[in-house]
Amino acid sequence: MKTSRAFSGCIASAFLIASLIGCSSPEPEQAQAPVANQVTVKNRTYSPASITVAVGDTVTWVFDDGGMTHDVVADDKSFRSPLMTSNTFTHTFTEPGTYTYHCTPHPDMMGTVLVQG
Repeated sequence: MKTSRAFSGCIASAFLIASLIGCSSPEPEQAQAPVANQVTVKNRTYSPASITVAVGDTVTWVFDDGGMTHDVVADDKSFRSPLMTSNTFTHTFTEPGTYTYHCTPHPDMMGTVLVQG
């Protein structure tokens, strides 16, 4: 009887420890470092609306607008993303100049990339 009670106590302790381990907080997610030359597509805006880069730099547009569909279309047709609800689009600028762009479904969304040589 004494052995049975001790064994039951060990089992209960093991379950208690296991349940406490299962209740521990998960490790906090590591924040991702921002990408250089990044434009966020969110809240029906491009942020920043204007960005300055050097010739040869790549701009990354990050689509994060809660499932709303957007794209990035250069007014001079030099680059165009597909319509997206999430993910990223990149374009490398090889010529200096001012590149204006817009969102096809939301023409009030506009942005500018100034490429300096």
